[in-house]
Amino acid sequence: MNDSKNQRPNWDEYFIDIMQSVGTRGTCDRGQVGCVITKENRILTTGYAGAPSGLAHCDDLGHEMHSVTHLSGETSDHCIRTIHAEQNAIAAAARHGVSIEGGTLYCKMTPCYTCAKMICAVGISRVVAWKDYHRGERSREIFAEAGIQYDLIINEEQKYD
Repeated sequence: MNDSKNQRPNWDEYFIDIMQSVGTRGTCDRGQVGCVITKENRILTTGYAGAPSGLAHCDDLGHEMHSVTHLSGETSDHCIRTIHAEQNAIAAAARHGVSIEGGTLYCKMTPCYTCAKMICAVGISRVVAWKDYHRGERSREIFAEAGIQYDLIINEEQKYD
C-alpha cells in the first residue's frame, strides 16, 4: 500500500502556474507576461502582454519603441504597441461584464505604476506577484495606501524595460 499523499499546490502556486501559461500567449517577444484575476479561488479573467484586439502585434510588425526618462535621469526604451497583461485582464472583464471588485490579481512581476493605479481603481483587494519589478516601489506604496494586500512569491527582482 502506498501511503504517500498527492502534493497539491496551494491556491497561490496554482494560479501563478496558470498565469505563467497565459503569458505564453504574449505577442511581444520582449516579455511573456500573463495575468490571472480570481475571486473565491475561481478564475474570472486572464490577460497577456499584447496589442489591443484587432491591431497588429509586435510579432507581425516589430516593436513600437518609446524612450522614457526617469526622475533619476536614466532612460529606458519601452514597446508601446502592446498593453500590459494586467490591463488586458481588466479590459476583458469590463468587455464581458465581469465584476473583479474584491478579486485577487496574479502577475509575473510587481505591476507598473499605471497598472497599479488601474488595479486600485477597479477594486482589486489583493495582488500576488511572482517576482518584484525593478521599478515597482511606487506601485507597492499605492497598494499600501489603498489597503490592497501585496504578496511577493519570490523575493527576486525582475529587470524589465
